[in-house]
Amino acid sequence: MAKIIATEHEEQKAFIEYCNLQGGDWLRFYAIPNGGDRHPAVAAKLKAEGVRKGVLDLCLPVARGGYHGLYIEMKRRKGGKLSDDQANEQVKLRQAGYCAEVAKGWEEAVNITKDYLCSTSDYVRHENLLIGERNEKIKRPY
Repeated sequence: MAKIIATEHEEQKAFIEYCNLQGGDWLRFYAIPNGGDRHPAVAAKLKAEGVRKGVLDLCLPVARGGYHGLYIEMKRRKGGKLSDDQANEQVKLRQAGYCAEVAKGWEEAVNITKDYLCSTSDYVRHENLLIGERNEKIKRPY
């Protein structure tokens, strides 16, 4: 029997449910609903309002460890990949002083957030780097 893998939606929903139970800064996460299939009229309206390709799924507007805030792109545990637009956005966010990570599953999003919120130095865990080796800790460029 094949194992059922949660969808990205289900993973993000589980993460937000976890955040709601934690309280405090965890409640400051908000979703950025840029993806998904929409009726063409709705898509045109949202585009006119500023929806942009590649914007990451979640934002935590809390400064820590020398970063302005945390962005997370949620992916399913198996099979999910960054689009080119998302990868470019991740690089731009990091260059602008944000921590920007990819989480494969809600548990990984929890671990990223715990690491981020506990950070008191200029180092933050980066497990999903586009540049450099996986699990390498990188220092901000400024």
